[in-house]
Parts: sequence; structure tokens; C-alpha cells
Amino acid sequence: MSRRVVLVDDHGLFLAGVKAELGDAVEVVGEAGTVAAAIPLIENLDPEVVLLDVHLPDGSGEAIIDAIAPGHPDVRFLALSVSDAAEDVIAIIRAGARGYVTKTISGEELAAAIERVASGDAVFSPRLAGFVLDAYRSE
Repeated sequence: MSRRVVLVDDHGLFLAGVKAELGDAVEVVGEAGTVAAAIPLIENLDPEVVLLDVHLPDGSGEAIIDAIAPGHPDVRFLALSVSDAAEDVIAIIRAGARGYVTKTISGEELAAAIERVASGDAVFSPRLAGFVLDAYRSE
């Protein structure tokens, strides 16, 4: 079964590449490049997974999660970012994302990550998982 996915990233060329790499593995039902555009789009489309960048021109992926998660508890969020900074990883996970992968991921790995997040699993690039474990250990 193809998962319904909304892509949120402010780089059109990158979005086109993600869609091409994912091919038929998922059903991309919508795209947005800003927080302001993403929130109503996600509310209307109610996708299974939102693949979102951490940094957007008018805010953050966290702002999208904060706006959507309370009213749409079944929507899952997977961060896909060029940033592998510990503070970005921790912030988006604390906001409620189920995973975080970097933009070096292959299309096949990304499709598998989307499926896993949709199924309820948490997914992290291996190095990033250490940041999350360290953050919770230090609390």
C-alpha cells in the first residue's frame, strides 16, 4: 500500500529530486515551501506522513508539528534536513517528529524510512540516533 505523504521544503529542485527518487513508493499528495503554506495543506490533506525540512524561510519544522499534531494525532512527521546539528535533531524530536534523516539518504532508504515512520517506528540516521540518546541521558 502506498503511503500518502506531504513534502515540506523550500527548495523546489530538491523537492523534485525527492519525488523522482521516491517514484511510486509513496503517493505525494501535496507540497509546501513555507510553514504558512504547509499548515493548511496538511490539515486539508491529512496525510500519513509529513516529510519536512527543519529550517524554512518563515519558521521551523517544529512550528508545523506544533500546529498540526494536536488536531491530527495520526499524522506522523519525519525530518529530512541537510543539518546534522545535534540541536536541530533534538528540537524536532522533542516537538514530536518520529525520525530524522539527512539529505544524503538514498531514495530507497527514504522510502523505507517513510514506511517505518508510518507504521509507528522511529527512524534515525545512525549518527543522529546518538544525539537523541545523549540528550535524554543528560536530562
